[in-house]
Amino acid sequence: MLLSELEERGRRFKLALRAAIPILLLVALVFYATFFQGGIIDLNIENKILIIAIVFISVYFIYFFIERSAQESLIDPTTHGFTETAFIETVKKTKPNTFILIVIDNLYLINQNYSTQQVELLLYSFIHKLNHFLKHQEIKDALISRRYGSEFLIAFKSEDIDHIEKLISMFIEQNDLIDNIEIDYRYAIVTHKTQNFETVIEQLKNLIAINDENNSFNKKEVIKDSQDLTQIEQSVLYAMKNNDLILSFRPLQNLHTGEIDTYEIAAKLRHPEKGEILPRVYLPIINRMGLGRDYDMMLVKYLLKLLPLVDDDISFSFNLSPFSLRDKQFQDQFFKLLDNSNVNASRLIIQLYERKTHHNLSGYLRTLNQIRAHGVRICIDNFGSSNASMEYMKHFKFDMVQFDRDYVTKLEDKTTYAMIESLVRMSKELDITTVAKWVDNPSQKKILTSLGVDYLQGFGISKALDETELIEHYNK
Repeated sequence: MLLSELEERGRRFKLALRAAIPILLLVALVFYATFFQGGIIDLNIENKILIIAIVFISVYFIYFFIERSAQESLIDPTTHGFTETAFIETVKKTKPNTFILIVIDNLYLINQNYSTQQVELLLYSFIHKLNHFLKHQEIKDALISRRYGSEFLIAFKSEDIDHIEKLISMFIEQNDLIDNIEIDYRYAIVTHKTQNFETVIEQLKNLIAINDENNSFNKKEVIKDSQDLTQIEQSVLYAMKNNDLILSFRPLQNLHTGEIDTYEIAAKLRHPEKGEILPRVYLPIINRMGLGRDYDMMLVKYLLKLLPLVDDDISFSFNLSPFSLRDKQFQDQFFKLLDNSNVNASRLIIQLYERKTHHNLSGYLRTLNQIRAHGVRICIDNFGSSNASMEYMKHFKFDMVQFDRDYVTKLEDKTTYAMIESLVRMSKELDITTVAKWVDNPSQKKILTSLGVDYLQGFGISKALDETELIEHYNK
């Protein structure tokens, strides 16, 4: 049985006692006043009121505690694990030092393909299998909570985080199939030396599902002291406050002219003591803190100041969050900056990448049309890697597509070759510029050139430039 179920059983027993004791006392008083005093009950108005009052108080107490019990349940109704609120309160009492966040990564797809009853049974089975596994590994009194739909928190006392990491990996390997449903997991582990448990729990979110520069996902993150993560957060906030960006410029070669006329931007943050901070580290932090739009605006301002320092035929391609682009306030500020700058808006190429289609597709496409009306070009990044990119292509004519990495690095595979060939042909028919990145050798360049790709980028084309090298190159 889960610890949460034991705690809930004990809580309900205490509530039952609290409801029963006052009622029993009232009944005892009535019996004393009537039978033990030897008198005969006179059903006058006063006694009637007394009996009604006793019945009312009894019913009220029973109803109140039943309702209170339902409202303040410690356990999640689906999984029977702790609710997040109960989890935090219990953590404050037991003071564990190891926290784990496990995410069922494909729950969205599971919800689409299985019934509600099957999904709920899956979640229930998962949390009980996890509890049984931990007990079998002699980890007793582990607190397990369902945080959100696919997120589960675990907390307990342990001094060997490396051993815990191995155990979690073992559990995931053994339970990639539950109730005949395939499950993908991600997880993060953190230990702490402070008593600020809410912060520790929030920090786990920064270690889960963090994008690296290639939009791939880390399956696991292990931090041995949450104070390390706190320092990283402070470094990120400092860099944001001081607009301290480090930009790398990856050349895109135009195969029609043989020239470099576009650079893809790779951004990092910089701290005077911590040094460079990678996007896969800082993006989850700024998004959790609600600073994603501020970061995107900081990048836009930086690029608008930088573009006049290079030749007029040079364009910059860069990522902006779809959440920023769909924000009306961000749009207004972005358009105002464009109007007040001396930069030709067509030199800006916004890269978009989404794994699933936005629920308000028509509204999103209107936003993209507004951005294009200002002269800015729109590009789909990692084209062909998700159904969303193809869905957008049906309804919006993009200026540029950048093929997913797998298409370029696996050209020797017949299926991959056939797919990218068809994507290039489709793009040409729609008059959309094509870009192949990750080109590292002459063989790739030869094949992609023969396919009719418009731009190539990678170590096989040219090395990336830093900001100083870029400016010097165009100001010799």
